[in-house]
Amino acid sequence: MLSSRARYAMRALLDLSLRDDAKITLIQDIADRQNIPLKFLQQILSSLKVAGFVQSRKGPGGGYVLAKAPEEITLGAVIRAMDGSIAPISCVSVTNFSECGCPHPPTCVLRVTFKEVRDAMALVLDNTSFADLRDMQRKADGVPSILDYVI
Repeated sequence: MLSSRARYAMRALLDLSLRDDAKITLIQDIADRQNIPLKFLQQILSSLKVAGFVQSRKGPGGGYVLAKAPEEITLGAVIRAMDGSIAPISCVSVTNFSECGCPHPPTCVLRVTFKEVRDAMALVLDNTSFADLRDMQRKADGVPSILDYVI
C-alpha cells in the first residue's frame, strides 16, 4: 500500500502538471486544491525538490513549478522517490532486496507470484507519465486537449 506521502506527492505533481508549463504555483493553492495539509505538503515538496521533480522560487511571486516536463516524470519514479521500492514483499524488490525468511527461496511460489505482481505494477507505473495523467484528468473534467480561440 502506498504511503500518504507518496499519494500526496502524486497529487501535488498532477496539480502542477495541470498548470501552464512554467507558471509558478503557490504552495497554499496546491494544498487547498488537493486537500493536503500545508505543513505536510511543505515536507513533501522539499523531498520532490531534492529528487529533481520540482523547483522552487522564494519571495514575492514565488512558489513551485515542475523541474522537468510532465512527459519525463513517471508514477514509478515518484513512488520510488517517496516510498522506496514498489515491490509488495522485500524478496522480490529490485531496489531494496532482502530475504523474507522463506525456508526454500529457490522454489517459493509466493516469491514467484509476488515477482509477477511487482513486474506488472512496474510496467504500468513506469509507463505512465504525468503528461498521461494530465491528459486523462482534463478529459475526465471535460476540458478539450486543444483550445481553439476564434475572434
